[in-house]
Amino acid sequence: MEALDKFILPVIGAVLAGGLIGFEREYRGRPAGFRTHILVSLSSALLMLAAVHQMEWMENATDEIIRIDPVRMAHGILTGIGFLCGGVIFRQGLSVHGLTTAASLWITSALGTLYGVGFYGLAIGGTAVTVVVLGVLRWADRHMPQLNIMDVAVCYRRAEAVDESAFRELMAEFGLHTGAVSQRLWAGDGGPGRVEYRATLHGSGRLAVERLAQRLREDGRVIEYNLSPRKD
Repeated sequence: MEALDKFILPVIGAVLAGGLIGFEREYRGRPAGFRTHILVSLSSALLMLAAVHQMEWMENATDEIIRIDPVRMAHGILTGIGFLCGGVIFRQGLSVHGLTTAASLWITSALGTLYGVGFYGLAIGGTAVTVVVLGVLRWADRHMPQLNIMDVAVCYRRAEAVDESAFRELMAEFGLHTGAVSQRLWAGDGGPGRVEYRATLHGSGRLAVERLAQRLREDGRVIEYNLSPRKD
C-alpha cells in the first residue's frame, strides 16, 4: 500500500496526463503527439520521484553527504525540456509554426513533475485546464474577432510585372492590407527574368486565401506564388 501511494499513483497520473494532452496533439496532426507527451510526462515524474526519495537509493551514504533538493531536479527537467521544445518549432517563410506544441510539451513536463512530488490536486487541476485550453478554447479562438495575418510572395515575368500600386490594389480587393512591400529582381540565368513582390498582409475575419489563389492562377503574368497564413 505504501508503494502504491509513493510510486504507482504518481506514475499512473503522469501517464494519463501525458496521454490526454498527447491525444489532442496527435489528433491535430502535430509533430509531437501521443507517445511523445506520455514519455515527457513519465520521465519528469520518474526523475522527481528519484529526487524526492533519494534517501532510499542512497541508504548506505551518511547523512553528512546527502542533500535532498527536489527543486534543483525540477529546474534541470524544465531546462532540458526546452531543447525538445525547440525541435518542434520551425519556420516556413516568414511564419513560425509549432509554438503551441512546444508549449504543450513544456506544460506536460511540468505536470509530470507535479505528479512526481505528489501534488495531485495541483497536477490534476493543471491537466484539466490544459486539455480545456487545447481543445475547447480552440473553438473560441477560431470564432473570436481577430486580425489574421498572411505572408505573400508573388513572382511576375519581368516584362509583364505590375507596379507596386497595382499589387496593393489586387490585395485590397480581397480585404488584405499591407504596410511595406519588398521587391526583388531575378536575372533569370539568360532568360527574361522575373520580379518578386513579398509582403505581410493582414485582414479581419477569415482570409480569402482560395479566392486570391484562384485569381493568381488565372493571371498569365504570374510565374509562381506563395500564400502562407500565420494561423492554421
